[in-house]
Amino acid sequence: MKILIYPGQAEINAALNRPSAGNADIDTSVREVLARVRTEGDAALREFSEKFDGYAPASFKVDDNSLQEAEKHVPEPLRQAMLDASSNIRAFHSAQLQGTEVVNTAEGVKCWSRDVAIEKVGLYVPGGTAPLFSTVMMLAIPARLAGCRDIIICTPPGKDGKVSPLILYAASLAGVTTIYAVGGAQAIAAMAYGTETIPRVYKIFGPGNRYVTRAKDLVRLDGIATDMPAGPSEVLVIVDETANPAFVAADLLSQAEHGADSQVIMLTDSRLMIDLVKNELERQAAQLQRNSIALQSLENSSLILLDTIDECLKISNRYAPEHLILATSDPHLHAAAVVNAGSVFLGNFSSESTGDYMTGPNHTLPTGGYARSYSGLSTGSFMKKIFFQEVTERGLLNIGPATELLAGAEMLGGHRNAVTVRLKYLNDEQNR
Repeated sequence: MKILIYPGQAEINAALNRPSAGNADIDTSVREVLARVRTEGDAALREFSEKFDGYAPASFKVDDNSLQEAEKHVPEPLRQAMLDASSNIRAFHSAQLQGTEVVNTAEGVKCWSRDVAIEKVGLYVPGGTAPLFSTVMMLAIPARLAGCRDIIICTPPGKDGKVSPLILYAASLAGVTTIYAVGGAQAIAAMAYGTETIPRVYKIFGPGNRYVTRAKDLVRLDGIATDMPAGPSEVLVIVDETANPAFVAADLLSQAEHGADSQVIMLTDSRLMIDLVKNELERQAAQLQRNSIALQSLENSSLILLDTIDECLKISNRYAPEHLILATSDPHLHAAAVVNAGSVFLGNFSSESTGDYMTGPNHTLPTGGYARSYSGLSTGSFMKKIFFQEVTERGLLNIGPATELLAGAEMLGGHRNAVTVRLKYLNDEQNR
């Protein structure tokens, strides 16, 4: 892990570069996958599943028996923990549902909006090196709360061609029973364009590696909506002398173990904390089951000493981390200065891991600096707003003349005339 002591601007810029930035080399591969799945359907899916996942199932759809049997393979304490997590996620996302409010913008003019669920959504759940069943709950629960009519899940199978029982049980908790054992860019292609067995959806959700993320970027060009750029995981921790170095190191490693292209950064105004956290990282990394992955990720990562916490916050806002932890003496004060972050964790006991599983807010968050302009997933992400407006006779008499002036100024005679004919009708009626 790089250690930077009062670095200059060039050093900071280099440290903040994401490891996945500029990977144009994946475009050729992803474009081929998208094009072939679009034209060849299931045949291309089988070929790519064999190539990338090591297994090509006869049927991509997970059968009902596997779903029903999944619960038996989940130990009771874990089942209860998943139920508790589901309850917290449901509570947080239920609170985001709002009623319709009518606004009278002018006399005789009434306007309102209505939230309508997106009818068909596809949820991508990474499998690969770890069965991310928590992502199933984070995606499927708000989709169900929103009222989406058709919800499907695509997730890569293991080498035996089976989807993890943990993923299947999490899906059943959320009320989703249509699951396909296919992953990678080919899964994104299948949901975007449809195949013989996998239906086309209207919007695709879920995180993934850079191939999945790039596939989502490219299908957007074909008019398929996606949630956000959510690729390799990242965390930035701002630390002062009051932080617990063991906690900080554990938080950094919790994200480093996601993948070799993950990135973790610590910013601090304490020289002592640099040394303490470095030592803790070495000690704790050696005990990790995913040690080799974490160590590769740490090569992309940095411990950075700056002059003040205010400077740390400025650097953090420039970086716009997916996860931001404020391990400082006054995290609420410092949180007020945060303008770019996916999800913020305040204080020494708010580990990022609790947010991944149990607190309730969504853990599907913008990465790669997109937290400057994107929000994390919410119930509203699975909905769209339809606007309504009603203009009465009195309302048209009120706002019609101004509308005519505005349309005329833009030289749109048809727009102006649509109001003029109505005003003429009302004036004629009054004069009869």
